[in-house]
Amino acid sequence: MAGRNFVFVPGPSNVPDRIIRSMAVQMEDHRSPKFPKLIKEIIPGLKKLYRTEHGTPFIFPSSGTGCWEAAITNTLSPGDKVLASNFGQFSYLWIDMCQRFGLDVQGLDVEWGTGIPIEQYADILRKDTGHQIKAVLACQNETATGVASDVAAVRKALDDAKHPALLFVDCVSSLGSIEFRFDDWGVDMAVSGSQKGLMLPPGLGILCASPKALALQSTAKLPRCYFDLKDMLATNPSGYFPYTPAIPLMYGLIESLKMIEEEGLDNIIARHHYLAAGARAAAIEGWGLKLCAKEPKWYSDTITAVMVPEGFNGADVIAQAYKRYNVSLGAGLSKVAGKLFRLGHLGDMNEVHLSAGIMGAEMAMLDCGIKVKPGSGLAAASEYWRKNPQPSGLAIR
Repeated sequence: MAGRNFVFVPGPSNVPDRIIRSMAVQMEDHRSPKFPKLIKEIIPGLKKLYRTEHGTPFIFPSSGTGCWEAAITNTLSPGDKVLASNFGQFSYLWIDMCQRFGLDVQGLDVEWGTGIPIEQYADILRKDTGHQIKAVLACQNETATGVASDVAAVRKALDDAKHPALLFVDCVSSLGSIEFRFDDWGVDMAVSGSQKGLMLPPGLGILCASPKALALQSTAKLPRCYFDLKDMLATNPSGYFPYTPAIPLMYGLIESLKMIEEEGLDNIIARHHYLAAGARAAAIEGWGLKLCAKEPKWYSDTITAVMVPEGFNGADVIAQAYKRYNVSLGAGLSKVAGKLFRLGHLGDMNEVHLSAGIMGAEMAMLDCGIKVKPGSGLAAASEYWRKNPQPSGLAIR
């Protein structure tokens, strides 16, 4: 098929050409005297990205799931109690991992389309006077449903209860796209990956750990080997790894962090909100459809999950968009399978780029018999973008 495949899934995201070029490197000896230069370029940029002075970033050759495992196994012991909520496929999978490791999970089943139930968290933490809960899990951005949650409010609930539990945050699809503040929010383990806001191919799991979390390695009794932070702490300060790192991806990460620095993190966050608002206008005002996110307070700025009308299958829209128009949309997962399609708008993107995803989804819906007005989605999105100030990150420099 002529033309490029347009990727509008919530990750992997589009990889900018300059990052692709930066990864076209010959292999090198990862034990050489020159190699430490890479990690010493990367770590300061990651600390800026996490907005931390006190946290320690780690890079694993893995996906974000590997860093989930690292966060759990380096701090907890069998039978430890953790508080979590299930409001989407990825928050569910994190709970599932905890259960597989033999942790006692107090899991709250929440309506999909909403996010972390702050009031319930606060009530549970307040009543846990014996401090049996050792960690609180918070999925900041649930890509299965297009829902973002308030991590700062989770920290407040912990502080108000004077509770010492660790705060674990999944920021895989929010870091570098949605506001995240490791130090200000008192986060202890923040899990991310390379293929979302960092605009890289999959393959790097990125974790940031607080001093409080790192101090628990000596008492944590869960088994660990590959994801043992002790081995990383023994080698990373000198610029090396306990095993072979993903060398080309590290060069790509250096370039990604340069791009983020050039645009400015605040500008990037503003750009994502501006683009997301246009996507939401397309779905709600243009097509007259509902989002999976139940209220504006839950709206994600990296992914818009659009509900298809009763009697239609979102999977058909996704298949048609791909086969006919070479546009990749995200599928509904688990409880929402077939009920929606997902339009990802994170990473390297502007208004005209996102317009291709809106138009591809609209044409696919029409082909599948969903009665939306032709051109209505793009008209609503462009009207929003034209009438609202363009973030400085989108300005030509």
